[in-house]
Amino acid sequence: MANMVTVDNGRALRGLRSGAMEEMLDRSAHELYRLVHRTGPGAEFTGWLDLPDRIGPALLRRIDETAASLRNRADVVVLCGIGGSYLGARAGLDFLETGDDRATSSRPAILYAGNNLSPRSLRKTLEQVNDREFSVIVVSKSGTTLETMVTFHMLWTELVHRFGEPAARSRVIAITDPAHGVLRTMAIDKGFVSFDLPQDVSGRYSVLTPTGLLPFAVRGFDVQAILQGAAQQRAAAMETQSQDNDTLVYASTRRLLGRSGKAVELFAAFEPSVHYLAEWWKQLFGESEGKAGKGIFPATADYTTDLHALGQFVQQGSPCLFETVLRLRAAGADMTFTSTPDLHDDLDYLNGALLSSMNQAAEESTVQAHGEGEIPVIQISAVDTSERSFGAIVFFFQLSCAIGGYLLGVDPFDQPGVEMYKRALHALLSTPACQRSTDLP
Repeated sequence: MANMVTVDNGRALRGLRSGAMEEMLDRSAHELYRLVHRTGPGAEFTGWLDLPDRIGPALLRRIDETAASLRNRADVVVLCGIGGSYLGARAGLDFLETGDDRATSSRPAILYAGNNLSPRSLRKTLEQVNDREFSVIVVSKSGTTLETMVTFHMLWTELVHRFGEPAARSRVIAITDPAHGVLRTMAIDKGFVSFDLPQDVSGRYSVLTPTGLLPFAVRGFDVQAILQGAAQQRAAAMETQSQDNDTLVYASTRRLLGRSGKAVELFAAFEPSVHYLAEWWKQLFGESEGKAGKGIFPATADYTTDLHALGQFVQQGSPCLFETVLRLRAAGADMTFTSTPDLHDDLDYLNGALLSSMNQAAEESTVQAHGEGEIPVIQISAVDTSERSFGAIVFFFQLSCAIGGYLLGVDPFDQPGVEMYKRALHALLSTPACQRSTDLP
């Protein structure tokens, strides 16, 4: 089975001792075996491995029917969630939208809320749905995530005010734990349409559950093709020998670079549509690896924009980082540059050039310059910007991340540090002083 996502680490292995890659590939293959056979840490949260098969025809029909209902009744759908409860959906929607796709132009707009506690942000969201037909998809496994539930409370109040409670109930879709939690209880009490977040899938691994699939369907994308792409990439990872297994190559290269002292991985792409895919990647690797004093710090950059902000540091700053560059040729109509001699802008030499060619040249020259500056560069290529490709990319990074966690000797599926922050926040907000004043201690 061919890889839909491929890795070129030729610019990343300079200076590493001979045989190191082969040894790490063997270790990675062993960790893949432990992962698939559920013998490693956090095995109870590895249900994402099976999602391409578990999302069957009955669930896909429910997703399609719910998406059609939302399209019929809403001009705007507010996706209310934080972290893994919204980043994967936003990543996919930005990745798949081409900017000139008439098939999605009549679909409801998607707004994102519940990912912060800023009154300015929430006020802006409420203004954007004012006098517009809107519905809400609220995503929280526990129903206790403060940012999401405070925002949903405000949106629910607005729905009831605008449409009355009976109609408001039909405008909410809850995606949450199958049996437990505040949001599940609320969904039962209010009669919300609801979808299950599998108990054996943690939030940052939930893109291929209704968390991501329902928003994709609302915008008219082929969710079955997304699952097929994930299934194809999974098959490639399971069936390919170690040295040709791109998933293992990425996990192994990262581990070798981390072991050699590279503490930061800078994920970059030359397409703005990848911005939220990078944000999802940042959470995936940050929460999965960053524990027990271990892990590579995940950072992101939007090239070429950030070449004019971070390029100097990357090229000649502290040698603390390596780059992972996602090579992607975005779909959509290209543009041709036509020079205007009487403008005297010295751009005549570009006459007739495609913007895509300029962007590709910028990518190639950047990789070359950073490589010559002894910055290790991993290049990851996707076949295209289709639904199948997105599903493959998601599965590729999830599998590489889980293997990387095992290589580090950590559980890649828990996040104890995040839970510490949540407990501290709830305790602080429960104090009388905090409730009376906006000046927090």
